[in-house]
Amino acid sequence: MALFGKGSKGIAAVDVPPAMDAERAARLGYTHDNKLSKHAFMEGEHPVVRIEHLNKTFDGQTQVLRDVNLNVWNGEIVVVLGPSGSGKSTMLRCINLLETPTAGHILIEDEEITGRKPKDVALIRRELGMVFQGFNLFPHLTALENVMIGQTKVLKKSKEEARAEAVKQLTAVGLADRMDYKPPQLSGGQQQRVAIARAVAMHPKVLLFDEPTSALDPELVRDVLNVMKDLALHGDMTMIVVTHEMGFARDVADRVVFMEGGVVVEQGLPEDVFDRPKNVRTAQFLGSIE
Repeated sequence: MALFGKGSKGIAAVDVPPAMDAERAARLGYTHDNKLSKHAFMEGEHPVVRIEHLNKTFDGQTQVLRDVNLNVWNGEIVVVLGPSGSGKSTMLRCINLLETPTAGHILIEDEEITGRKPKDVALIRRELGMVFQGFNLFPHLTALENVMIGQTKVLKKSKEEARAEAVKQLTAVGLADRMDYKPPQLSGGQQQRVAIARAVAMHPKVLLFDEPTSALDPELVRDVLNVMKDLALHGDMTMIVVTHEMGFARDVADRVVFMEGGVVVEQGLPEDVFDRPKNVRTAQFLGSIE
């Protein structure tokens, strides 16, 4: 049994079943998700991300995730919506082990990453790019150097290779004329586009976005969303996007997931979730913000 917490004070320890056999998980996942996503499924395909019975409790008292189960397929764009405190960002941070799950399983290409030794975590994160609310750029480095550094330090690329990739990705996000600027010389939207270029330059298996526009002034949001839309539609990337941008979710997502209270309340095709929600709480949430 997978148990990553011992429980204390207010919440009992959580005991969950072992991770499913990969073939069985793929069959069940296909049956469940095929009707909920625009993703073009292939026969015998396995999900690239598999979350089973994920629980997360802070300080032994506050349970933020409660038995979350979710698959994400190679090339799929999954957008996660929900009110503040619903657990959506915590789920995202558990996927790349910035938060340690209390119990449950997260598998990347059928390899379990939960419960791994600290020395393995850095290797796992190579495959999981992340774009944060804050930009997390090095202020003393130029945009070009910020995109290069992960490639040279983590992927061990030569400076020539890293520079070529950085130029390519910065050009793709519309910053070819800002490569030699340092973060304090850039707007918030430009900094976030540098952060996206940096994440993509690492060529991760999955790209995670944690409310990437929430720290931006409204007039800067459009440019970042346009970059994300282009990446989603033409970048051949697997993306999990936590956001409050309903237009982006409706236009770009293969599947929309609504979370509240640490559980997946509803998921489905964007047009179904937005126009024909099955859950009353989903309808209330969407009605309150549209």
